[in-house]
Amino acid sequence: MIGRHHLRRAAIGMLTGVMLLTCAPVGAVTRAWLDRDSANAGDVVMLNIETDQRGVDPDYTPLRNDFALGAKSANQQMQVTNGSVTVRALFGVVLTPRKSGELIVPAIRVGNERTEPLRLQVGASASDAGSSAPGAAAAAQGNEDAFVQTQVDDPQPYVQQSVGVVVRLYFATQLASGELDLEAPDGASLQRIGDDVSSVKVLNNRQYNVVERRYLLVPERSGRLVLPSARFNGRSVGGFFDDYFGRGNGELSARSASIPLQVRAQPANAPQPWLPLRSLQLRYTTTPQRATAGEAAQIVVEASARGATQAQFPELPTPSVPDAQVFAEPPQYEERFVDGSPQLRLTRRYSIVPNRAGPLVVPGLQVAWWDVGAAAAKTAALPDLTLDVAAGSGAFAAPAPAPTPAASPSPDNAAPTAAAGTLSLQQAAATQRPWGWIAAAIGFALLWIATLVWALSRHRGGSHGAPVINASDAAAPGRRVTHGVAELRRALDTGGMDDVAAVLCGMAGVADIDSVLAALSDPAQRAAVAQMQRARWGGDGDVTSARSALREAFAKGPRWRHATAAEPEVLAPLYPPAP
Repeated sequence: MIGRHHLRRAAIGMLTGVMLLTCAPVGAVTRAWLDRDSANAGDVVMLNIETDQRGVDPDYTPLRNDFALGAKSANQQMQVTNGSVTVRALFGVVLTPRKSGELIVPAIRVGNERTEPLRLQVGASASDAGSSAPGAAAAAQGNEDAFVQTQVDDPQPYVQQSVGVVVRLYFATQLASGELDLEAPDGASLQRIGDDVSSVKVLNNRQYNVVERRYLLVPERSGRLVLPSARFNGRSVGGFFDDYFGRGNGELSARSASIPLQVRAQPANAPQPWLPLRSLQLRYTTTPQRATAGEAAQIVVEASARGATQAQFPELPTPSVPDAQVFAEPPQYEERFVDGSPQLRLTRRYSIVPNRAGPLVVPGLQVAWWDVGAAAAKTAALPDLTLDVAAGSGAFAAPAPAPTPAASPSPDNAAPTAAAGTLSLQQAAATQRPWGWIAAAIGFALLWIATLVWALSRHRGGSHGAPVINASDAAAPGRRVTHGVAELRRALDTGGMDDVAAVLCGMAGVADIDSVLAALSDPAQRAAVAQMQRARWGGDGDVTSARSALREAFAKGPRWRHATAAEPEVLAPLYPPAP
């Protein structure tokens, strides 16, 4: 009985085991799905694979024919149900379609199982990828966790035109790390401009963080040019199972569509130097209210150009002003991006030094450029400035000479009004004698004779008292000398550069420094005077170095062109050499 009882219990146990085996799953559960059924060319899709097999990895090799593989992820999830533990593995891979149309995602082997094939509809690329509305990114990308958009400000630029490129990365999750890259196309240079700009936008009722990066694209040849896709690879900070890119280890991957550009050649009638711009404006920011002979008047010009950078924009020219010296300071530049296009603001300061009193006309600056929007040559110009220059001090006190009326070839051909005007001027000149100028001339003559007698009395070793004029004090024939070597020494020791310039003009008997340079025969003295002018007005000169150069060059006094080398020196050297 005992044996039969044990056999019966064993049979019941075996039967129960067989029934349990029959009810258990025959194989592991493995499935695959795409995050969406359709996408546009250049978009990325996510292939997800789930299995309860342990220690297996999917074989992605069949996908490489029609797709480019991006970031991959893998993680496991444990689930406890009614005391039983279930372990599932979840894999993900980012796919980029290589062509448009209906694509088949082939079956993927996972351990001992295979997934079912999937269908994906890929649309053609947009015809105008370079111009997109603000909401086009959201409409094209849907509710993705991350996507990239590229935009150019001109899809049909000219050769060497500065094209603004803006790349925007949209992501809805918090990023732990990431890289955003844009490669330079063939036949063009690409340069990153400025720092990234961050913002927040709401697209499709979902909040996105936006990182905007700016580039400058300069085509080097005409023809078709393709701007490659901007690519992003990163990692998000999130849970194990996000619905989209952030699955598993949180890897994200996205890229934008490539943008075709049609580069136009430089027109034959374009002004030179070649300056393609979207707009250009010139204006005065500072103009003088008054001017004085021998003193600097400040003029500041500002140029605002859209579609140019500092390296591309030419330097503003220096105006040529008769009866005045013009010194230009180095320009100041400010670059920025406005509405996706580069914009440059250039400011330059000019110092105008009139040589004499009277009206002075400063010609307005002109810059020729090419309007890329209108496809036409244009010129930005400033109006002329007319300054009323007052008389200065010292050598600049003399007013401008009155214009001499042109002589008429025949009295009979002259107009009656002109004849009457000439007659009245002649009568006024005949009735009024310039007694003041006559007295001044006599006084200067007596002073010159007294100075000559004093110099001869000081002279020892001359040739039988023959009158000798030192080359340091002798001015050009017909010119009046108002300063001497002693004044030059004091100006170099205690005065400023303006005082030195006035003394040199007085020693030469001229009204401006340009005439002094023309009268000097010593190249070293001319170089020292030019260095002094740069220190006065150039903005980048060194006053101390200029003063030292003047002392060294004029140690024995100025050397004028009309003075002979055989003339002996009457006075001692201005700065005698050390023993």
